[in-house]
Formats: sequence, C-alpha cells, structure tokens
Amino acid sequence: MAKYITIRGANENNLKNVSLKIPKNKLNVFTGLSGSGKSSLAFDTIYAEGQRRYVESLSAYARQFLGQMNKPNVEYIEGLSPAISIDQKTTNRNPRSTVGTVTEIYDYLRLLYARIGIAHCPNCGKQIASQSIDVILADILKKPEGVAFTINAPVITAQKGRHKKLIEELKRSGYVRLKVDGSLVDIDSVPELDKNIKHSIEVVVDRLKMKEGLRSRLADSVQTALKLADGMVICEEIDGPRKIYSEKYACADCGISIDEPGEPRVFSFNSPFGACERCVGLGELFEADEELVVKDKRLSLAEGAADVMGWNFSKKDAMAYYYLEGLSKEYGFDPNTPYEELSDEVRRVIMYGTGGKKLKVNYVSQNFAGEFNPVYEGILPAIKRRYAQTQSFGMKKYYQSFMSHKPCPDCGGDRLKKSSLAVKVGGINIIDFTKMSIIEELAFMDNLSLSEKDGIIAAQILKEIKERLMFLKNVGLDYLTLHRATGTLSGGESQRIRLATQIGSGLTGVLYVLDEPSIGLHQRDNRRLLEALRRLTDLDNTLIVVEHDEETMREADHIVDIGPGAGISGGHIVAQGNIEKIKACKRSITGQYLSGEKKIEIPKARAAGNGESIRILGAKANNLKNIDVDFPLGAGHGSFRIRQKHARQ
Repeated sequence: MAKYITIRGANENNLKNVSLKIPKNKLNVFTGLSGSGKSSLAFDTIYAEGQRRYVESLSAYARQFLGQMNKPNVEYIEGLSPAISIDQKTTNRNPRSTVGTVTEIYDYLRLLYARIGIAHCPNCGKQIASQSIDVILADILKKPEGVAFTINAPVITAQKGRHKKLIEELKRSGYVRLKVDGSLVDIDSVPELDKNIKHSIEVVVDRLKMKEGLRSRLADSVQTALKLADGMVICEEIDGPRKIYSEKYACADCGISIDEPGEPRVFSFNSPFGACERCVGLGELFEADEELVVKDKRLSLAEGAADVMGWNFSKKDAMAYYYLEGLSKEYGFDPNTPYEELSDEVRRVIMYGTGGKKLKVNYVSQNFAGEFNPVYEGILPAIKRRYAQTQSFGMKKYYQSFMSHKPCPDCGGDRLKKSSLAVKVGGINIIDFTKMSIIEELAFMDNLSLSEKDGIIAAQILKEIKERLMFLKNVGLDYLTLHRATGTLSGGESQRIRLATQIGSGLTGVLYVLDEPSIGLHQRDNRRLLEALRRLTDLDNTLIVVEHDEETMREADHIVDIGPGAGISGGHIVAQGNIEKIKACKRSITGQYLSGEKKIEIPKARAAGNGESIRILGAKANNLKNIDVDFPLGAGHGSFRIRQKHARQ
C-alpha cells in the first residue's frame, strides 16, 4: 500500500506545474497567502480527481445520473483514497433541515421517543396509555364478589348538539338505557337536549354482579362497549366509583385520541404522520404582515397609512376610498384618525375583513352612481390571495414586500402535531429537548432516570445520541441547539457539523479535504477541534486542511506552503515539511511569521471614530442572549461595545 499521495505536473488554475508527495494517514496543512493556489491544489486537483475516479468506477447506468466529471489539469496522481470534501458551504438551505437532522441525532431521538415515550393528553396534559382487553377484564374481575356494576360505552363526550340521530340508531340497535349528562334515563324518555350546550352520552351496555363464571359475559359486554365507543369503556359500580379504560391512546376526560406513539414517523416533521397539518412541518407560515402594510402608524387611512396597490384609501377616485367611507359609517370611526389611535376592533376589520358581513357602499363614477353591498375582504387576506393567484414574477415580488415568516399558530413553531408533542421522556417532549443547547442535552441525558425495562430498551439508543452530542461538543459547537435551522449557520459552523458527522461514521482509509475548519471558532476551542482532527488520522484517514491558523500549523505532521504571492505570483511550492523546515525557509512568508522574523504589531492608538454609531438593542436571534451592541462609525477594529441585558423584558 502506498505511503504517499504522489502528484506530478498539477497546472489547475494558477498552479505552475506543481509536483509533491503528501504523506498518508497524517494531518497535512496547506498554507500560504489567500489566492496563492491552496484550494486549487487541495480541492480542484486532489479532491476533484478522487471524485472523478470514484464516478468512473461505477457502472455506465449509474454514471448517467451523476454526470460527466472533467479531469483536472494534472499529469499524474498516485495513491489516492476515496475522498470526502468538507468545505465552508452552508450545509443545507432546505427549510426542513435542522442541526438534528443533518447529524442524524434527531433520527435516534425519534426512535427513543417511539420506544419509551409516555403519552399525555394534548389538551389537559393527563397521562394516557392503551390497555388490551385482557388487561381491562383482569382489572374489572378484581372487584369483590357481590358488587353490582354497569358496563358503559361513552359514545358522546362534551359535544354540542341534540344528537337525535344517534339516539334513534341506538334505540333501533336494542339498547334501553342511556346515561345523559350524568343522569340515568330510559332511551324512550330522553329529554330534549339544548343544541348550544355540550353534552355527554353513555350507553349502558350491561348490568352485572360480580360472581364466579362471569368472565365470558363480561368479555362480550366489554368488547361491545369498545366497539361502540371507538376503543373506550367505563366500568361503574352502582352508587360507587367508576373507572375509564381505553383500548387506544385516548383521554376519556377530553374525548380525544392520538396516534400510537410506537412509530418513529410520528415524531418526524417531514412525514404527514407527525408534521403539523397547518404549516406541514415548516414551523412557520408566510403571511401578510400588518407591520409591513402600515409602515407609519401616525398617518390616518385617509392619508395613505396602508399604501398597498388597490388598497390606498387616500385616492378619492379609487374603489378603496368608497370602501373606507362604508367601513367608517358601519363601525363608527373617523377616516382621518391616525391609524395608531384606532380601536383594536376597527384595525382588525381593516386588516382581516368583515367576516362575511356586507357593507353599504355609495359609489360614484362616470358610469354608475348608487349604493351596492359588497363583502369587505380585508387587506391581509387580499394580499395573500393575490400573491397565490398572480403569475407575474414582478407582482409576486411586490406582494412579498408586505409578507413575512411568522410562527405557526397551531404548533407555535415546533413543527409537530400536538399529539406528537404530548409524548414525553424525562418530562419533556422531543422538540423541547432539541431546543436545549448541546451541553444542556448532555447533562439531561446523564441525569435521565428510567425504569429498569425502559433502561434496557433505551440503552443503545442513548449511547448513540450521547456519542454524537459529544462529537459536536468536541468541535466547539456545544452552544448550538438541534432545533436550529441549518440555513442560519455560518460556513465554519456548517463545516464543523459535517466534520462531527464524519467522526461519528467511523470510516477508515478515507481522504478528507477541509477548508479552514477553525474559521469563526474561538481560540479556546481550537484545541478541541484539533483533537477531533487527530481522531480521524488515528482511524488511518488522511487529512488535507487548507488553513491559516498558527496552532493548526504547529499541530500538523506535514505542511505545504504555497506561494510566494497570490494570483499570477503564486502557484509554486515554496516549502514543505514539518514546522521547523517552514520556519527555516527564507522564501516563505508564512515561515517568517512563524519564526518571529515578521509580525503584525498591535496599533498603539486606534481611530476614535466620528462620534456616531449603529446601535442594536435586545438582539435575541439564535443563540444571542438579549444583547445591546454599539458599532462606532469610522472607528478602528475591535472598538464595538456589547452590553448584555439579561433582565430586559
């Protein structure tokens, strides 16, 4: 097996007939000025040739789906391993992609919640569970001998209506007694029910007294009740307590049932079985926004506060003007009142419409004069409708200027159905877990208390989750949350997430090509990143890291300094070897800085600025902790001031 990757005659981009040997299973750092040719050698030559050879090894059928890859401008490369590129491109702009999904941690979490999650009622929060008919019978048969009781089927639970049709069907089926709103009545003498009040109706399936040999008849009655009440049955002692049983995951108090949480897909926001039905798992809706429609609330509607095409009430020859007159008369407000002083009801009507109520509008034009009675749609529904209907790209862009992304009102931005969110492990649901930081999640896992049975079931799942969380922690990402969308990550964060995923995969004999993995990373976390890279080489992988960081260079087994300048002045191998060889090379600018011969002096004085600044107050996006920050204009680097305000409300 070759000990080196041998490259001869590389001329890609600004490379000038470069030839070199790169030791395998080592940490190799490519350094030099920006534009010197580092990426051309690492990505456009070595990685590109590795990918091309891999694609050519596939069948002709498979290659037609992957496309033709061009051969890089290089004479010869020997000793290449399968190559994986980890660059600074954001992991995924897909709005459905999160840190949890790209690291596959969320897949293990879904399995954990499916296997040991405890279901609760989404409405009242009461713990619920399914019971087999054998369990139900065994519990009822524990009653003392001689106890009289009834088996009831709760067919209606807290629902409005007279329910005449249901009562007639029950009567035709041969049932003679009902329990209506807690009162026992004959089915022939059920009182008239108020359709505006919620009622509860139970069918008395059987009256029994506990004795030997009762099991067969009890089983028939229980099965009948379960069929009538969609999996629910009530056992009520005469003048005594009652107990509710459920064959499904259902809450007897609220009369609602949920899907069985035994399937991982129930916790997937990318599956119809788990995704919130309103936002289809996105967690947000693209809606017309009142704040964007009314940019200056000090103006009145008559002065053009709502300056939207077709809804500018200030133009006296426009239809909107006559609508405003009709609205002001119907709801008793002055069109010249500043928008901010209008009542909440009036603003709601202006924005969301009259809810089907017709207006009296006196309209005057060249061809018509008189009264007509339209339904006022409202500005926000009209914008959303027109945005959906228009085929014009320009008009779509126009309506988008009045729309914004808002948390889904049904799931509150949590992406899942309420029934999925009602399943808990350790007292929290799956989304609450993903909203914790990595460091908090590790602490939660360490303190998780499970029963002996659940502990055995979850042991391997928890091991996999904790290992992957530790990988993220070890590359300096312990402040992230698994819930965070990948589209909001920086290039450095995205790259380190993919690096952590690769560490978790445990592959060996692979060539990894990385592009400045330390970018954006605090210097105190650099050591953890380097330890993560070392774990890859310990697995007999080869690393090529394009990097400017001094600590990474000092950790490297082999350094390749490319230059001496940038662009046309670059493309040569200036020096290569360990750090001492780089420092000893007089032609190497990198070596001169590493040896201390050259250095960047810290300015004794910085520009004072012009006295003005950009001020941001209460920033809370992603992991920002409610900070205030000033960026002085015209000042030197490092002059901004951050003031953290934890107490701000």
